[in-house]
Amino acid sequence: MSSDDPIEFSIIMPCLNEAETLAICIRKALGFLQRAGINGEVVIGDNGSTDGSIEIAIKEGARVVNVSVKGYGAALAGAIEGSRGTFIIMGDSDDSYDFENLDLFVEKLRAGNDIVMGNRFKGGIKEGAMPFLHRYLGNPVLSFIGKVFFNIKVNDFHCGLRGFRKTSIQKLQLLTPGMEFASEMVVKAALFDLKMVEVPTTLSPDGRSRPPHLRTWRDGWRHLRFLLLYSPRWLFLYPGLALFVFSSIFFLLTLMGPQHIGSVILDVHSMAYFAAMIIASFQIIMFYIMSKVYAINQGLVPVDRNFNRIFDYLTLERGLLAGGVLVACGLGLNIKLIIEWEGLHFGNINDISQTIRLLLSSILLLIMGIQTVFSSLMLSILGIIKKEEYIAS
Repeated sequence: MSSDDPIEFSIIMPCLNEAETLAICIRKALGFLQRAGINGEVVIGDNGSTDGSIEIAIKEGARVVNVSVKGYGAALAGAIEGSRGTFIIMGDSDDSYDFENLDLFVEKLRAGNDIVMGNRFKGGIKEGAMPFLHRYLGNPVLSFIGKVFFNIKVNDFHCGLRGFRKTSIQKLQLLTPGMEFASEMVVKAALFDLKMVEVPTTLSPDGRSRPPHLRTWRDGWRHLRFLLLYSPRWLFLYPGLALFVFSSIFFLLTLMGPQHIGSVILDVHSMAYFAAMIIASFQIIMFYIMSKVYAINQGLVPVDRNFNRIFDYLTLERGLLAGGVLVACGLGLNIKLIIEWEGLHFGNINDISQTIRLLLSSILLLIMGIQTVFSSLMLSILGIIKKEEYIAS
């Protein structure tokens, strides 16, 4: 092929002091491109290597993109931007991934898929290639969470060997600089309905003599944190609704009088805790709505038409009205209590238990009314910038 032909595939690798294994990875990748007759290139996203990795990469025929922002994700993002191929295949430069057998990735990308994920569990994990905790806890658990939270149809959520159409990934505007970059790519691809498939691939033991950059617990937490932050339904809505329903039921029961559960008696003291849980759960649900509006406005998640319909109904005026009604009801109960107390010449109250029940109900309604009013105002502030834009989408 002529060197003037457009580059179809770029094979990219992040690099930070990978002198031990970088050369063999580049040779394997270039060897595959030559064997498959693909006009392609190898691009190294270097993150500040000081061990001669840059010189090795250039000598072996790769292009080097220097990335000043530190992190696995940053190095890959820099290599993606610096690549010239229509399609990109990414993999680590530690000689653990099979750059010599990328045929299935090429085939699936040419067939029109946006992302092709490697599956190491289907292709084979060689002895010593994956730590026990990663293989039987971290990867399965995080992959399961990803599938449940985002309806992702892949089974090896964190495979580092994957291919994608460059323009499709650029549209996702990936932001994370660390190891969670891999999760962000898959999550956003699922949220924006990119066409994604899996192919088997193999994993070999790391070829380096030093420890890997990956830190099991730190990076595992960063992946989990990312999954939670990108799913406000699971982070806020579902826990908030569960707590709201639970606490509301028991609040109403204790409002009617003491409740006996075996030898346990739930009375006004328990009722106070249930009221507090209702207030907290209501605020958690409002966090969900606010975070959803913010995420849509910032382009972090795609437009949700069902959510838009709810947001159309929950206008500022309706929120202010609902909050005002709750405050009025709370004040009404409070006035009732004052009138009853006045009837006793502001002396001792005989039925203190019933009075406390009404008092807690009054406080609950007042606080929830105030929360509703100011949450409605905050939602209007969040939604005012791009509301017209995403409703029209």
